[in-house]
Amino acid sequence: MYNIGDLVIYSAHGICKINDICEKTVSGITRSYYVLNPMDNKHHLTISIPVNNDKVAILDLIQKEEAQEILESFNYPGVEWYDKATLSLTIFSDILSTGDRKEIAKVFNTLMRKKIEVELHEKKLNEQDCKLLISSQNILFKELAISLNCSYEDINEMIIRLIKGIN
Repeated sequence: MYNIGDLVIYSAHGICKINDICEKTVSGITRSYYVLNPMDNKHHLTISIPVNNDKVAILDLIQKEEAQEILESFNYPGVEWYDKATLSLTIFSDILSTGDRKEIAKVFNTLMRKKIEVELHEKKLNEQDCKLLISSQNILFKELAISLNCSYEDINEMIIRLIKGIN
């Protein structure tokens, strides 16, 4: 069970803060709910999730050691690249939805390497891949920054240097 003030990962909303744990009655059933607010809360969104819910995954933030392992993974290629856009979209989206940060890092790694490659030929990454790149970056970089006690920009710079092989 989490406590008020804890930071967690909640689905596509990313990092959320638990601002309250309260009782709510829905459809005649009273249960405890976590009241979450996404850290990137431009729309003042409040999310209520039953405390004992098997269908919705709330994940702990990664620890410093795992964050460092993820950073190190950028020294190596990511996942397999698929030239067929619909196939890559399906596979990469499925990986992002798992919440597995090591796998999300591999997807970002692959997409970023592809972006660098196509830009060298004065082309652009297709729109679907750009959206996946941004989505995976948002999910991952904010959490890495919190876990490693640095800024989003620091993480971005470190990862770009690792991918490009700059020491």
